[in-house]
Amino acid sequence: MSSDTLLHAANASTLFVCMVLKFPQIFTLMRAKSTAGVSLNSLLLELIGYIVFVTYQMYYDYPPPTYLEYPILIAQDAILLLLMLHYNGSLRQSFIHAALFVGGWRLLTVEKWIVDLAMSLCTFISAASKFAQLQCLWRSKDAGQVSALSWCMATYTCAVRIYTTTVTTGDTQVLVRFVAMTLLNLWVLLTVLYYRRSRSKKED
Repeated sequence: MSSDTLLHAANASTLFVCMVLKFPQIFTLMRAKSTAGVSLNSLLLELIGYIVFVTYQMYYDYPPPTYLEYPILIAQDAILLLLMLHYNGSLRQSFIHAALFVGGWRLLTVEKWIVDLAMSLCTFISAASKFAQLQCLWRSKDAGQVSALSWCMATYTCAVRIYTTTVTTGDTQVLVRFVAMTLLNLWVLLTVLYYRRSRSKKED
């Protein structure tokens, strides 16, 4: 298989997985009508990280196939956020969150140094989102309504993006982010599976 074919296959598989990445989590919440185990802070930080990342990629005219999944993920996260606020009885806060996200996105493109600074902090923001979810799991010692499938797909897409970034832009900041996100997504996934297994043993 040629390198171009492999790259196209990697981009296509990532896009396909990301089109449904949050669906398992969305359906789990809708079925349970509960947000137990799912961290709202983690979701908010993840959204910020996604917005910064896709804005950076667009600002520097990077090839669209390397970031095309992020607008899809942002849309899915927005739906997930609305569901969480609804089940927590805080749906009115959605207008505040929307205003802040739109205002922040506009601010990023005002000056080059702002988007560069935001991108340098993006890895820390995204990492903080994973730690917020881990903290939620550690505190409750229960996977609750957290979807292991969504975290599994997130781990896969970040791992594939390490390859696609290496052979296209080679951007060090982006590479560091994907390596960190792959490891942290895997950590969350293993934690969810551990608590799910522990709960199954107790029930038996």
